[in-house]
Amino acid sequence: MKLEIHKEGKAPLIRILVVLLLLNTTSFLLFPNTLFTVLLLGLSIAFFATALNFYKKPERSYKGELHGLVNAPTDGRIVAIEKVFEKEFFHEERIQISIFMSLFNAHSNWSPVSGRITHCSHVKGNFYRAYLPKSSHENEHSNIVIETPEHGAILTKQIAGALARRVVTYVKEGDEVNIGSPLGFIKLGSRIDIFLPVDSEILVCMGEEVRANVTFLARLNKQHKSSAT
Repeated sequence: MKLEIHKEGKAPLIRILVVLLLLNTTSFLLFPNTLFTVLLLGLSIAFFATALNFYKKPERSYKGELHGLVNAPTDGRIVAIEKVFEKEFFHEERIQISIFMSLFNAHSNWSPVSGRITHCSHVKGNFYRAYLPKSSHENEHSNIVIETPEHGAILTKQIAGALARRVVTYVKEGDEVNIGSPLGFIKLGSRIDIFLPVDSEILVCMGEEVRANVTFLARLNKQHKSSAT
């Protein structure tokens, strides 16, 4: 299977490879035929393989519009499914689904639904561990509100974690997006929150491992009117 590297990863991977080559070359020259050199080589291979996995771009896509279904916008593990009061955009109760991305997950982000971007903003903040509940509100993040043609609006948050210091968002207000189209990228461990109408049918459970453009998180009810501002 062809391994495609995400555009965000090409420069970092080159830098990592150069550093590892220099370290291992030096080790072979100074400490030939030693356990240290063998261990360093093994650790270097494992580290670079992890980096490749992190920056890979999965070749997955949906066919058709799939209106009413909510795509998992990233690979990771479900760490929250709860009813919350969303006070910034909808001013009403919403179901929040949170996906935590570890260092071993590909960190590409994809659109959870088809529709039009009605709001897109970046908010500076802290860098708490992304699996903690307070990271949803206090960490640096991007807000993306997508208005669907028939099922109301949803809010997606790209949230930076303790190590992730950069959230990249590819869409802007006014863009039309399709379910499963590129949304952005978050570097190192991080999280994505999705805020859905309370009458949505949830299709995942706590602790479940999900895959972007493969797993459906929920099914939205038709004609749900949005109150997003």
